[in-house]
Amino acid sequence: MGHISRQISQASGYHHGNLRRAVIDAALEAIDESGPTGWSLRALARRAGVSHAAPVHHFGDKAGLLTAVAAEGYELFAAALEACAAEGDFQEVGVAYVRFAVRHRAHFAVMFRPELYRPDDPALVAARDRAGAVLAAGARRLSAEPAGDRAVTLAAWSAAHGFAGLWLDGALPEARDPGQDPEAVARRVFRAMFRGGPGEPAA
Repeated sequence: MGHISRQISQASGYHHGNLRRAVIDAALEAIDESGPTGWSLRALARRAGVSHAAPVHHFGDKAGLLTAVAAEGYELFAAALEACAAEGDFQEVGVAYVRFAVRHRAHFAVMFRPELYRPDDPALVAARDRAGAVLAAGARRLSAEPAGDRAVTLAAWSAAHGFAGLWLDGALPEARDPGQDPEAVARRVFRAMFRGGPGEPAA
């Protein structure tokens, strides 16, 4: 490992922590441009302006780097959902889901592709469980069952994730109209879908 450390130390302008951040940021840019698989670690190092050994030193391999991207994504995702859930309107949690997907496209492109990374990574599991807990808690409010209903959780998740995916893919006519706001469209969709559920006023 000595030769790797020497190569990394030659990457000008970066301290240890900043170098790791630079590689992750370069990965997010590459994912935005060519998806989560259309680049190599060597190309990523060139993009970040660091030694070709830097990504290997910090992440081991491509799966390790994508694990870091997914874990960071789930942390941001969980925080966004929790902030909305605290306000008490579960439909707004769905809107927050779509907002996250639109604002963090690269993270979103990796998070739900567990074949690309190490899904048992402790940091990733903890953040993913936080996000799942918000969805489960919302389902308990929507469901007529005292303990909540797994089917309701899946319905809410499918609605939010499906809408986000269709929007990002440009499959919806509204998504191709620059005058349309994805959050406003999503809000109308979720109100129509979950109108009149337990504890939810009709739209």
